[in-house]
Amino acid sequence: MIDVLVADDEAPARAELAHLLGADPRIGAVTTAASGAEALRTLSQRAVAVAFLDIHMPGLDGIALAAALQRLAHPPAVVFVTADDARAVDAFDVRAVDYLLKPVRADRLRRAVDRAMERADAAPERSGDGEDEVLPVTVGQQTRFVRRRDVRWVHAQGDYSRLHTEDGGSHLVRTPISELEERWRARGFVRVHRSYLVDASAVIEARLAGAEPVVQLDAGGLPASTPLPVSIPVSRRMLPAVREALRRAGEAEA
Repeated sequence: MIDVLVADDEAPARAELAHLLGADPRIGAVTTAASGAEALRTLSQRAVAVAFLDIHMPGLDGIALAAALQRLAHPPAVVFVTADDARAVDAFDVRAVDYLLKPVRADRLRRAVDRAMERADAAPERSGDGEDEVLPVTVGQQTRFVRRRDVRWVHAQGDYSRLHTEDGGSHLVRTPISELEERWRARGFVRVHRSYLVDASAVIEARLAGAEPVVQLDAGGLPASTPLPVSIPVSRRMLPAVREALRRAGEAEA
């Protein structure tokens, strides 16, 4: 069970969210705060696993509060719960786990708790490998976050990039593949083709000789319609960099 905090200046919204969280058997104590300042004081004295924050609060708003929480010795995962659908990028900047729009549905809240608990479980793993980056993606009318460590390969689509994740997800982000290549190079991603960026540790086979070199990735949880395994073309001019990245990935696993 995990302890959580709910910060919202509107009493009915605060009470409703606390009630929904209290009905989840994974949730222990639910602490509430009526302002960002009160929430910060509380969390400075008592650690919780997840902070559910409204964005628009008088004084210290939710975005500023989330940024301040990062300076705590044991910062909680942050989930924004708001009526404002235009602040997802700001939420991404302060490393939020999820972004829920009011009114909150119970099933959507459970998924947010799932993600927050995954973040907490992964914290020791990330501590030796730097911060895990998250990217906001739009799914219908909602915004969710995709973690870099869940991405297996990226396919360029003009000025956008499509992220393919280990659970079979496919998410379009408004970021060029060249920018992702630069940001993720140190995390084991290698540009194998002008249109493809792959996680070298996800490669199960490389066929780099012949007229059509490819790397293959285990499809894992991808949809049944996806060919097994997934073959990604390799540009001949990128072969040296691909070989070196695969060598490093192999050494890291050994």
